[in-house]
Amino acid sequence: MSMTNIVFEINTLVDFLYKKEGHEKVAEILSACSKKEIKGFVCAHEIPSLVNFLKKSIKDKTKIKKSISGIFKLFTTIEITETLLNKALLSETEDFETALIEVLAIKKKAGYILTRDPESFKKSVVRAVTPEELLGILHI
Repeated sequence: MSMTNIVFEINTLVDFLYKKEGHEKVAEILSACSKKEIKGFVCAHEIPSLVNFLKKSIKDKTKIKKSISGIFKLFTTIEITETLLNKALLSETEDFETALIEVLAIKKKAGYILTRDPESFKKSVVRAVTPEELLGILHI
């Protein structure tokens, strides 16, 4: 059985890091990533936003760097190219960033996009799911 590729939208990681509602479900999925039960991806363009989120609550640069380094160890980062940006522009998905995540998910043959807002991906060819839905689908 092949490993399922999952693209994590930044909001799920923010929920986990800030212990927001549903963070326990994200923790279970992250655990599956660390056990190599699933393969997690993050989009390169979302890393600076994640750093900015962390800067709002963590003043210690060393802790921020450690958090981001942990993400790099756990996930594969998907690089952005001009070709992929152009594909996102042509997407049926109206929001450009959402379209870009979809295009990157297609590139990595992702089975799912993990997000707190699947509705924003309603036109995506890659199914977007909440952490709770993903846990039910994959029986992790």
